[in-house]
Amino acid sequence: MDALEEQTVYCPYCGEPIRVLVDSSGGSQQYIEDCQVCCQPIVFHLSVDLDGDTTLAVFSEDDSFS
Repeated sequence: MDALEEQTVYCPYCGEPIRVLVDSSGGSQQYIEDCQVCCQPIVFHLSVDLDGDTTLAVFSEDDSFS
């Protein structure tokens, strides 16, 4: 299984598509990266299930993740 995967997400601030490299080797995690277009901080929530499948969700800092 390849732990690095490229995904396209849409910035919750400017709406532009951005490509990010996701590393699922650390399991589920939450981290912040700046948008490559508008430089606003994006909260990334990466979920990895038991089969190794990943789900990536992005939020603005003002959005709360439940």
